[in-house]
Amino acid sequence: MNENLSDIYWPLRAVYGLVPLLAGLDKFTNILADWAHYVSPFAASLLPMSVGSFMHVVGVIEVIVGLVVLFGWTRIGALVAAVWLVAIALELLTGGFLDIAVRDVAMAVGAYTLAQVAARRGEELVPHLAAHETHAARV
Repeated sequence: MNENLSDIYWPLRAVYGLVPLLAGLDKFTNILADWAHYVSPFAASLLPMSVGSFMHVVGVIEVIVGLVVLFGWTRIGALVAAVWLVAIALELLTGGFLDIAVRDVAMAVGAYTLAQVAARRGEELVPHLAAHETHAARV
C-alpha cells in the first residue's frame, strides 16, 4: 500500500513545495504576475503597511511553507498551505477574482490531500517534536 501512496505523495510534495517557494520568491520580482493587482481595495485599506510591503511578507511566508514541505515537515506544511490557499481565495472573492479563487480552493484541497497521504505514510505532524517526545518518554 505504501508503494501506491508514494506514487501520489511525491508529485504532490514536489508541487506543494516548489509552487509556494517559487510564488513566494516572485513576490519580490513580479516576473510571473503583478501580485499587488490581486489585493482588493478593501483588503488594502485594512493593511498596516503598503501593498508592496505586504506582498513581501506574503512572499516570505510562502517561501517558508514551500521549504517546510520540501524538507520533510510535509504534513504541517501542507496543512498550512491549505489554510493559506483558502484565505487567499476568500480575499480574491472580495476583489472579484472568482476564477482564481475557485482555482485556489481546488489547490487547497490538493494540499489537504497531501497532508492526509503523508499521515497515511506514517509521517508525524511535526517530526522533530514527535522525536523529542519519544526521547523524553524513554528518559
